[in-house]
Amino acid sequence: MGSKNKQKRFNENATFPHVFQPTREEIVEEEYKMKGNLNKAFFKNDNPLVLELGCGKGEYSVALAKKFPNKNFIGIDLKGARFFFGAKEVDNAKMENVAFLRAQIELIDKIFAKNEVDEIWITFPDPQIKYKRTKHRMTTEPFLARYKTILKETGTVNLKTDSEFMHGYTLGLLHGAGHEVLYSNHDIYRQEGAPEEVIEIQTYYESQYLAVDKAITFIKFKIK
Repeated sequence: MGSKNKQKRFNENATFPHVFQPTREEIVEEEYKMKGNLNKAFFKNDNPLVLELGCGKGEYSVALAKKFPNKNFIGIDLKGARFFFGAKEVDNAKMENVAFLRAQIELIDKIFAKNEVDEIWITFPDPQIKYKRTKHRMTTEPFLARYKTILKETGTVNLKTDSEFMHGYTLGLLHGAGHEVLYSNHDIYRQEGAPEEVIEIQTYYESQYLAVDKAITFIKFKIK
């Protein structure tokens, strides 16, 4: 039943105009046709473009799009069966400022053009704690270099996580490399000052973390 449901989601994703599923060949070996052109070609406006990397079910992308109707949001994840739920909600609600893209995060600088993106959200990523998995950690210098390429000069990155390890690792890396930390909080629901969209929007798993009194952390930063 599980595999049938997954295939059903894949099939329905293919019918949504707000879901993009380029092949790796289209991204790596060819010039991706939407690169540098998403606002004009799909959203048909010049509103700020915001990405959520590793968007999972798309809960944060959809919630942000509802809160900020004058911004465009794209949730990105390799697992289309996951973001199907967000894509379905967008379809049902007829939302016009949110889309989803099925792709590897490692290819982001081949999908988006230089200075195309205004803001990036990374919400509850796998902290990849084991040393041999370090290169897959989404705030390593190689990842930050990719983000810097596509971000505008004023662009920012937001990291929201339940992992104290990920929070500490990222904060140390940012300070050590001279990046600009705009805001940092190791427990956003106990310490004042967190942006509204950080505490007002909660994913399903985040609510479970809070139910067992697990701290949620947040960092907002600019890449030098």
